Amino acid sequence: MPGKMRFKMAKINHRRSRKAGLPPGSLVHIGEKRAERAKITIMDYDGETFQEKEAKSVEECFSFKETATVTWINIDGVHDSELVGKLGSHFGVHPLILEDIMTTAQRPKMEDLGDYIYVVLRMLSSEKGKDGVFSEQVSLILGPNFVISFQESAGGDVFDPVRDRIRTGKGRLRTLGPDYLAYALVDSIVDNYFLVLEKLGERVEVLEEELVTDPDQKTLHEMHALKREMIYVRRSVWPLREVINGLERAESPLIKQTTGIFLRDVYDHTIQVIDTVETYRDMLSGMLDIYLSSVSNRMNQVMKVLTIIATIFIPLTFIAGVYGMNFRWMPELEWRWGYFLIVGIMLAIGILMVIYFRRKRWM
Repeated sequence: MPGKMRFKMAKINHRRSRKAGLPPGSLVHIGEKRAERAKITIMDYDGETFQEKEAKSVEECFSFKETATVTWINIDGVHDSELVGKLGSHFGVHPLILEDIMTTAQRPKMEDLGDYIYVVLRMLSSEKGKDGVFSEQVSLILGPNFVISFQESAGGDVFDPVRDRIRTGKGRLRTLGPDYLAYALVDSIVDNYFLVLEKLGERVEVLEEELVTDPDQKTLHEMHALKREMIYVRRSVWPLREVINGLERAESPLIKQTTGIFLRDVYDHTIQVIDTVETYRDMLSGMLDIYLSSVSNRMNQVMKVLTIIATIFIPLTFIAGVYGMNFRWMPELEWRWGYFLIVGIMLAIGILMVIYFRRKRWM
């Protein structure tokens, strides 16, 4: 997965060249096309009424610009520049903001433009049975009576609990304004970070067990892969603290004071996520040091055994070399018991050296 991630990042950087020379605000999709066609869903509600539909054209959204109800327009697929341009033009979104929406490698940020607030987040997820963290850019436009969300793909998101609360009318979501809806969407994204970190934590624990029992090259590769994923998660989460803090402290009539309390709760969750990411990064760095020390100790043990064996055979090799010269006038060559005597001496030397090494605790 990390290699795949680097490939995608390089591909995005390569596609940026398509915008070279174009004027600011040019709507060119930068990133991976994750949906065959853009999908538009509309949820309109207040305390008493509710309607939900899938729009067949972008023009169906225009009537919800100025209503007494709260409208959530969700776009799955940001590659359609015509759709994004029409929607942004009708709702008064600046072309530079639309350009950021279609450039899917944005850093999480928040911009207060008076009539609306623009927020960029990274939605992280992990599939069951697969390692790796999958990231998707989510853009939110908070207006006086609407929230417009832009997602890269239509393959599912983390907003289903919010949709269920709107459909069933449970909780306070149906009775509050679009600022609370925007908070609920941000809160769903942040809460999902804990699920991703929980899975990463399980992989860290498995690596710890392998590191203690029998580390190998596979363990080292897994540690490097996890470190890359932690760096990627950190880059996605760390700027979010500034985003939530900016929303909480924004002096905008679009965000009510009652919603600020909930934003402070999301801010606390963000700090917990950042602390968890930093803890895992420190653990992985320590595990890498332990792995290198383990490999070094194993090498030392091997060298120690080989050194002891070589030391034992040094005097034996010397004796064998002396009596292997085959000089004619060597008295022991003609002696009947000479061979047995030399072999006995060599065995005695080897045994004495082994006993000596054991007493010194060298083996």
